[in-house]
Amino acid sequence: MAKRLIPTLNRVLVEKILPPSKTVSGILLPEKSAQLNSGKVIAVGPGARDRTGNLIPVSVKEGDNVLLPEFGGTQVKLGEKEFLLYRDEDIMATLHD
Repeated sequence: MAKRLIPTLNRVLVEKILPPSKTVSGILLPEKSAQLNSGKVIAVGPGARDRTGNLIPVSVKEGDNVLLPEFGGTQVKLGEKEFLLYRDEDIMATLHD
């Protein structure tokens, strides 16, 4: 049975994007050459409420590529896949081509 995780409040479920370990031509890349600590947003919560009860929506949406902090997030394993759960305010930026 497959499980689907739906974050609560202003949390965001992210799958890390792993940089390639070698080029197309087969040259191995050193670990330090990895570019950005990035991930793809898999699911988002509805948002948090302010002091007056108004909903503050999450700033990213499913499918966005985001820049993640070097440390943080809560590891979540669903089946064979590993994900990270962040608060919306911990995500540093969205990445665009």
